Amino acid sequence: MSGPRLDPATRRVLARARPPRRAASLGTLLGLLADLSVVGLLALSMWLIVRAGEQPPILHLNFAIVGVRAFAVGRAAFRYGERLAGHDAALRQLAVLRARTFEALVPRVPGAIESHRRGDVLAAFVDDVDRLQDEPLRVRQPLVTSGIVVLLSVAVLALVSPLGAAILAAMLAVTGVLSVWLSQRIAAESDRVIARAQGELADALLERFAAAEVLAAFGAQGRQRARIAAAEARVIDAQLRRTRSAGLGAALISLGSGITTVLLILVLAPALVPGFASGSGASATLSAPLFAAAVIVPAAVFEIFAQLPVAIAARRTVLASAARVATFTEAPLPPELPRDPGRSSGRRSVPAPATAPSRGSSLLEVSGLSARYPGAADEALSGVSFVLEPGRTLVVTGESGAGKSTLALALVRLLEYAGSYRVRTADGELVEARDLPGAELRSIVGLCEQTPHLFDADLRQNLLFAREGATDAELVAVLERVGLGSWLRERGGLAAPVGERGALVSGGQAQRIALARAILADFPVVILDEPTAGVDRELADLLLQDLLGAVPEDRAVMLITHTELPAGLPFTRLEI
Repeated sequence: MSGPRLDPATRRVLARARPPRRAASLGTLLGLLADLSVVGLLALSMWLIVRAGEQPPILHLNFAIVGVRAFAVGRAAFRYGERLAGHDAALRQLAVLRARTFEALVPRVPGAIESHRRGDVLAAFVDDVDRLQDEPLRVRQPLVTSGIVVLLSVAVLALVSPLGAAILAAMLAVTGVLSVWLSQRIAAESDRVIARAQGELADALLERFAAAEVLAAFGAQGRQRARIAAAEARVIDAQLRRTRSAGLGAALISLGSGITTVLLILVLAPALVPGFASGSGASATLSAPLFAAAVIVPAAVFEIFAQLPVAIAARRTVLASAARVATFTEAPLPPELPRDPGRSSGRRSVPAPATAPSRGSSLLEVSGLSARYPGAADEALSGVSFVLEPGRTLVVTGESGAGKSTLALALVRLLEYAGSYRVRTADGELVEARDLPGAELRSIVGLCEQTPHLFDADLRQNLLFAREGATDAELVAVLERVGLGSWLRERGGLAAPVGERGALVSGGQAQRIALARAILADFPVVILDEPTAGVDRELADLLLQDLLGAVPEDRAVMLITHTELPAGLPFTRLEI
């Protein structure tokens, strides 16, 4: 399983796709027994048929009769067990692989993979990750079991006729090389086309659904459908070429099996003539039943051997999928994205404090903070300093593009920062943010984005992920607190749907739902990023008053806005 194409990143991805050795070994053992049963059944059946034609005493046939029955039952039973054990191990590992791949993608979104199309990322996470389960099932296991069975079969045939075994080995080698060469020549390019076309198809479908309203408004649905159809046609065409390659390979192996059988008949037949002096290496005392069994062996051996070229072709596909997954999950993070210290920092992850520190004790202390986006030459934010205490509202203002949202991303550690940024943890200690696990930091500092994401579910589910054990009464109370009580009753309660991406709620209602989630999560510091964007001025003033009034008095609020606040709201201003 090694080769020049297996760079360290691809090796790591393949290692995550392989089940534990103990789980995989059971399926491999059962597959080996099933393949041995196939060869044994065909050889012993032919021996029995010919021997029975000689009409010996029935007792002379009992062992063969029992053996045929045992091989027949064993072939089915071992194959069923191999499928059950092998697929169980592979599917269990697939669940682990998906989780680890998702975990590896999280710190890279957004920022590290923005240069790739969304369709390519989706195809890698869905199609390529799923295809990696073929590594234990259709690559590693067939190569091991088929290789062992073929070697054992050639060795047993050598006991009957060394020349016959040599012919079988030579034909297997020639047929295998030609089959692999044919597959490489025809299917290799098809695999590359399929991967590219699948990414284009996924990207076109995502754009069709995500921008359905815009496409309909400008009458561009027909062009988008044509783009989808063209990408699908390229996928189908490449798949057909790969299928033809597999068919030609199977035909080549069948031809090799037939030629080998004919050659063995010509080599072994003279040994059946009484008194013939075998100059060909065949035994001069070869019995008719043994002759029949030896001649039929290539048919069974080539049936098992047919798995090897298929496994080699599957390996090529698996390696390509692993390389694409590695492109997104194993590439080094840009320096502008944070590395989560996790357990390596030596700190124990602790929940946010039930009550914030008293007034006068800072929650955040920021000094000379700067940040930039991945790939950007210039800093998007530079030299920001402030202290935020419980009960305070810090209003961050500035022109569009000044770095207000960049500051929010840096404070929740979605962007790396330079300078000093310290956070007060649950034990009352001020700790540099980069030394905290991301989950712990984000249990202290919560972000309500400019366009909060609402899941295509009901209100209850959109709130519960902020506090899983919250009761319906608590959910209703927090919605009342953010000014959605009457709207909740009009919509029929917590079971009311919000639509995909909040399509069934207004922008102001989405902001209130996002704030309700922040209150449920009990963040000591809440960042509101442009909560009134797209809202009329009169409604915006009312929304701001409601949002700021809903935050508990012992919490701190950072409000990012480019508009003036309504009169009467106490705050501290920070100009960027």
